Parts: sequence; C-alpha cells; structure tokens
Amino acid sequence: MAAPSHRSRTFDPASPEPFKLSRSKLDLFVECPRCAYLDLRLGVKRPSGPSFTLNNAVDELLKREFDAHRAAGTAHPFMAHYGIDAVPFADERMDEWRDALRRGIAYLHEPTNLILRGGIDDAWVTSAGELIIVDYKATSKKVGPSTEDDLYDAYKRQMEIYQWLFRRNGFAVSPTGYFVYVNGDSDAEAFDAKLEFDVKLIPYAGSDAWVEPALYDLKAMLVSDEIPAIGTAFGGGPCDFCTYREAAGKALQAIHHAHKK
Repeated sequence: MAAPSHRSRTFDPASPEPFKLSRSKLDLFVECPRCAYLDLRLGVKRPSGPSFTLNNAVDELLKREFDAHRAAGTAHPFMAHYGIDAVPFADERMDEWRDALRRGIAYLHEPTNLILRGGIDDAWVTSAGELIIVDYKATSKKVGPSTEDDLYDAYKRQMEIYQWLFRRNGFAVSPTGYFVYVNGDSDAEAFDAKLEFDVKLIPYAGSDAWVEPALYDLKAMLVSDEIPAIGTAFGGGPCDFCTYREAAGKALQAIHHAHKK
C-alpha cells in the first residue's frame, strides 16, 4: 500500500486555468501567508488534526431537523423563540451548496482568476427575501458561548466568506448571520447512554469587505517566487507551525553538520 500523500493541488503561475481555492485555504492565508504558500504553491500541507466525528454527527442531525421544516415550508421553533422572521431556504441547490469537498457555493473572481468556494451548513430566507447564512458549531465547555464576542475570529471570517460568495452569486444577503451553537452538558450525574445539549443562537453582523482585497493579496503571493517570512501570522504573533519547522530544521541541520565533521 502506498504511503499517504501530504501534498495538495498546487498553483501553477504559467497555467491560464482558473485556480480553485477553498474557503479554508483563504482563511489559512489570512492566518499565516507562509503556511499558505507552502500549501498552495509548494504542495506541503500543515499536519491535519483529528476528525471530530461527534461534531459531524451533531451537524448531520441539525441539518435533518431543519430540512424537515424546509420541506414543509415552516419555521423551526428555534426561529420563533429568537424572534426571527424566516424559514429554512428551499432551493434545489442546497445539497450542492453543502458539499464543501466537491461543489459548494463558488464564484470566479475574474481579476485574479481564482475560484473561491465553500460549503455552508444552512441558509434561511426572510419574508423580505433576504438570505440569512447559518453555520452550525458543536462543542462541550463548562460555560458555552453566548455572544459574538465569544466566537473565534476564524468562525467570523468563515461566515463573512459565505456571505460574500452568496452576494457574488446574485443573492440578497442579510448582514446578520447566525451560529447555531450546540454545547454538550458534562455536568449531568450520569451518562446513561445519552448526551444533553444546550442550544443557542448567536447572531453575528460582520463585514465581507476584506475578502476581495485578500484575494488580490493571495494571488500576488502565489505568482511570486519569494516565500513569505516567518512570523507573519494573522494578529502579528508567530505561527506555531512556522516556528516548529524553523526549530526542527535548525536542529536537524546542526546534527547533519556535526556528522560531516
């Protein structure tokens, strides 16, 4: 059996074909341009983390629950509880938009020749015809998040990219998206083969104004032969992956030089 590959599809500066870029790769660039260059230009991906199968199960169950109301054209009780005038958006492309690996919602940004795409969890539609982009999140914390201040910056950028993609595809999109946040309760007296969840709806009104400039910056990086410097991670701090590679490289080099003497 062949060893698993750690290489990904790479950008070829000489190719006239549009380059497909996932939402997560654009976020990687915002987080750390050097890691993005290694991935997208040189085909060396960051080590992947574990698969959160329990989170995936919660996502799937939430989709089924909202899909039942989508098919019936009714509002989920959750929407009424939070006073949201909307119903799950019924569109034949919903399964396609959710398929992040093969399809998703996509847009060709002609100035950069980059196709940005991403897979949403859900979309609701208001009585005025505006789409509300919705993302499901599952976790287990002693104190779960309740406001947008509790959300990771990566979650916010994810929402903003989805909003940008739908707007570029001609949809009227509400400036406010929602996170359906499911927090597992670990304070129960016993497991009893079931896990209780606290479900909250967290509104987030961000801005997608950064997305297009980021695409221009990303394209400029991809066509360059200059590797971005270490320590350029989003927020100004050093990237853990970059500092690890640097330290490991220096240690191995030192051993190599010592053996040559």
